[in-house]
This record gives sequence, structure tokens and C-alpha cells, in this order.
Amino acid sequence: MAKDTFFHKKVTLNAGGKLIDLSSPKVMGIINLTPDSFYAGSRKPAVDEALQQAGKMLDEGATFLDIGAYSSRPGATDISIAEETDRLLPVVEAVVTTFPNAVLSVDTFRAQVAEAAVKAGAYIINDISGGQLDADMFATIARLQVPYILMHMKGNPQNMNQLAQYDDVFTEVLDYFVCKYQQLKQLGIHDVIIDPGFGFAKKPEHSYALMNRLQEFDIFGLPMLAGVSRKRMIYGLLGTTAAEALNGTTVLNTISLMKGAHILRVHDVKEAVEAVKIYETVVNSGKTF
Repeated sequence: MAKDTFFHKKVTLNAGGKLIDLSSPKVMGIINLTPDSFYAGSRKPAVDEALQQAGKMLDEGATFLDIGAYSSRPGATDISIAEETDRLLPVVEAVVTTFPNAVLSVDTFRAQVAEAAVKAGAYIINDISGGQLDADMFATIARLQVPYILMHMKGNPQNMNQLAQYDDVFTEVLDYFVCKYQQLKQLGIHDVIIDPGFGFAKKPEHSYALMNRLQEFDIFGLPMLAGVSRKRMIYGLLGTTAAEALNGTTVLNTISLMKGAHILRVHDVKEAVEAVKIYETVVNSGKTF
């Protein structure tokens, strides 16, 4: 087997008292409540549309649903906390009521929104800024005691493209995780998932350099999330569009699994679940004979 193939050790995540075994990789489906997310197919701003999408993703095998009400695409329009909350909470409440066993993650960098979402029934907070855009986020997560997705980004969605400059992108992202995880541990936050932040303040060459060394982030012994779905690093390289980037997404998702990703965050759940099934069959076949 290739030297960079990763065998998943026992990793569990406590989401609202539900212990989720991540030694078998899981899929997180993306539901965007924004009118301007970069991939038009993911935009589900109405409650009934979001519910329909949630049901479809759960039927297709998603373990997690990641609901976001603030567009984080490069150059996205900034919106108020009130507008983000008004978009988000009706959908969280509807999903919790309709699918009580669903494990909801909320994509927000605002502590106030995170707290409201958890009170409404969300289990996980997915923060693209790693606490950098809201000084209260880490303390809020510590108080709520919910799993926290720690992503690497520089700046904010409005200016991150201008900050995509690195001497050594892997070392900088690694050092960032060392610093941030130490802060989280000191606050008593135990369920941390790391996300290198593909495409966030990163040119395609930066994202591919991180993918090449993805397995080295296992030094933390933490679950790792890979979010490459339909991103510019794929369609820019291939000269296509986000709408045409499913095949490239599946390729990168498979590489992510081989390099140790525990969670695939995707727009297309069925295809990602199939990738996990094939990957696990290959890995487990070596244990049979």
C-alpha cells in the first residue's frame, strides 16, 4: 500500500451525548441558506427547500448536516448578526423537529450565532475563522461544551484572497493549529476537529501543497475534516465551472481519505458516501488475506 495511505485509529466525537465513531470516515452534507454561495446548486434559502435537502442528504448516508447562513465565498457581502440568525434559526429548528436524530453542525464565526444555534438544537460549531473574527468564540464553545471545527483562514471572506501569501503554507498552517489547539485545550475544549481550510486565503497551489501533506496533520491525534467540494482549486485547474466539478471533487475526496481525513464536507452526499465505501473496502481487504 502507498506510503501515504492512512489507517484510521479509534476516534470518537461526542455530539450531544451521541458518540460518533470516526475511525470509519463520515460524510457531512452542506446546506447553504444564503442567496450567493459560490455553488448555485447548494443554495436552499427557504425552510421547505432546506428541509427537503436535509432529508435527501440523510437518506443518502450523511452523518452530519452543516448549515450555514453567512456566505464565506471570496468577496461575499457581509451581513449582520441579526440577518444571519434570522436566516439560520428557523431552519435549525425545522430540521431538529423533522429529523430528531440528525447531527447538526452550524457554519458560523460569530459566538452569539453559535450559542443561539446550539440552544435551537445544533451539536457542532464549524468556525471558518478559528476564533479570529470573534474574540468570544472560544469561551462560548468552552461553556457550551460542543465539538468545534477549527479551520485555518487569514483575514475574512471579504479580503482573504489578498492575503493568500505564504513562505511555506504547510508550516504556517501547522503552527496555527499548534497555537489554536493549545488555547482550546487550556479552556477545557476536548472535541476539536481540524480543517486546513482549502481555498480560504489560499491559491490553488497552496491548497494542493496542503493536500500533498495532509497526513502530517495527524500529529495532533485529532479528527480531520476535508472540505474541497466543487472549489476553485478543482474547476480552475480543469478549466470548467463549479457545476462541472463533481468528478474532480470525488478524486480529491478519495485522496483525502487516503491521507487520513475523517470527515468529508460535501455538496454531493451520495457520491462521497460511495467514495468512502470503496476506500474502506480497499483498506479492509488487506486485513482479510
